[in-house]
Amino acid sequence: MGKSKKSTQNPWDFLEEYRGTFFDGEWPTLVEMFEISVSRYPNKRCFTAFAPTEFTLTYSEAHDKIVEVANYLVSKGIGPGVKVALTGKNSPEWAVAYLAVLYAGGIIVPLDYQLSDKELQHLMNFASVRHLFIDSERYDAIDANKEVDLEFKISLEEGHSEYIFNKKGPKNVTREKVKVDELAAILFTSGTTGTPKGVMLTHSNLVSDCYLAQANLSISSSDIFYALLPIHHSYTMLAVFIEATSVGAEIVFGKKLIVSQILKELKKGNVTMFLAVPMLFNKMLKGLMNGIKEKGIIAYGLIRFLMSISGLIKKVFKVNPGHKMFNGILAKLSMDKIRICISGGGPLPANTFKLFNQLGIDFVQGYGLTETSPIVTLNPTDAYVETSVGKIIPRTEMKILNPDANGVGEILIKGPMVMQGYYNNPEATKEVFDDEGWFHSGDAGYIINNYLYLTGRKLSLIVTEGGKNVFPEEIEDMFQLYDEVEQICVLGYLVDKKSLAEGIRAIIHPSEKFSDDMAKLHSDPKALDKAVLDHMQGVVDKVNKELLPYKRIERITITKEPLEMTSTKKVKRHVVAKLYKD
Repeated sequence: MGKSKKSTQNPWDFLEEYRGTFFDGEWPTLVEMFEISVSRYPNKRCFTAFAPTEFTLTYSEAHDKIVEVANYLVSKGIGPGVKVALTGKNSPEWAVAYLAVLYAGGIIVPLDYQLSDKELQHLMNFASVRHLFIDSERYDAIDANKEVDLEFKISLEEGHSEYIFNKKGPKNVTREKVKVDELAAILFTSGTTGTPKGVMLTHSNLVSDCYLAQANLSISSSDIFYALLPIHHSYTMLAVFIEATSVGAEIVFGKKLIVSQILKELKKGNVTMFLAVPMLFNKMLKGLMNGIKEKGIIAYGLIRFLMSISGLIKKVFKVNPGHKMFNGILAKLSMDKIRICISGGGPLPANTFKLFNQLGIDFVQGYGLTETSPIVTLNPTDAYVETSVGKIIPRTEMKILNPDANGVGEILIKGPMVMQGYYNNPEATKEVFDDEGWFHSGDAGYIINNYLYLTGRKLSLIVTEGGKNVFPEEIEDMFQLYDEVEQICVLGYLVDKKSLAEGIRAIIHPSEKFSDDMAKLHSDPKALDKAVLDHMQGVVDKVNKELLPYKRIERITITKEPLEMTSTKKVKRHVVAKLYKD
């Protein structure tokens, strides 16, 4: 059953018991890390899925599957330096494929399943990939026109002749061990045409980030993680997949961002660790608070009063009475078993953060980039700051470049989690690393008492006529709790060609419910458009009152078509800027 865990100063101190037997050096590889968890928790549930049918692998069973597939890969020539692409919906098969490639000594290249066939093939060609794991529904489409010279494809779904769990190599093959400082994964951030950016991460990058983040986040083998967001993305890959397997916790795989299905899977899986994006947490909170309002003004007032008392006790005395006080309310959202919620992929409104904590949910938000594996800050549950994206994790250096009068400047980072560079793109690598080795994030913010406060992306900065700097993300965050606004993208528009001064405009896509309600009131299309515009102008006016004069929105555009988004539900600002260019 492995060795007992002694009391430790750091969450990763237990590794000392396995150093010299399972691994050498400071950190294990991802393979060695998984081997340690199998040794400690062989009979614990490891990977679970409820759709299309219920399916679970224990750590020991998952290990057996991984080794079988890894042996097959080795028999097909996969080894150190060989890259294997992986794309598909979240599933136990995806997890087994990921680890099997690493067990074979190869380099994993996880790709966004939302990309088109052409885009996937472009990335595979760029990375010189000749081997692919993919879901059955797209198995035949990829490489159908020989756009990629693939040596083999393996299906991640049962029922296909090339199904992953039917792949078993000979037991006597020799799998070469890779070193901890060797490349483990190439993760593509953006740019599916032209020269893409493939972030090169070593085993050491990912494993060190996993354990160092635990200094700000307490997790254990009794936790059950929910893998809902696309697992190819660095956020879910590290904060769910790698974190869970590092401590022997269970992972429940969710495939669809549908609230009704999410609630069922949270309940059925007894999930304790729920990671999602701000958009989903906002929707869930709105539903919950609307349900409380339906109880009447007196009941609503009483509950909000008790929530404020709960939040105060939690903040001052570091105890959490809310989970018991509001257990019935949380049960309606299938959140009564949840211990910690983690929000990432974008800024979270401070009010959402505050209300969840008042209800007894330890709510955490962090910050990072794919280039930093990704976590560099996390809010500790016992010392959180609602307006901060978290406390800097151990062994991470961070500084602000050229801070303005408010201390705001570009965020620079050093640490063991920082990438090796961009694959086959030395020019892009040179752009983000300075001569002293600092990684330039492109994000803007400021630091107070080792806590990071994010203001926005440097590239999206708007410079007004008065020479003031405005980060659109700060304005967009103000709209997150307005039900009628489904999406908003704040952009600059040119008001003076000589000085290049900009004004501020907003592109707004209304919610479906709001649009339907307005359509019932206005049968004439022109009257409907005017009513929608007038209402949204009213919302903008309310927000403008809370903003400093130079940050106020001056023009709005209503779009009936949804704005294009990334896999983590962030609006693609550069795409919107091109569409609505003056």
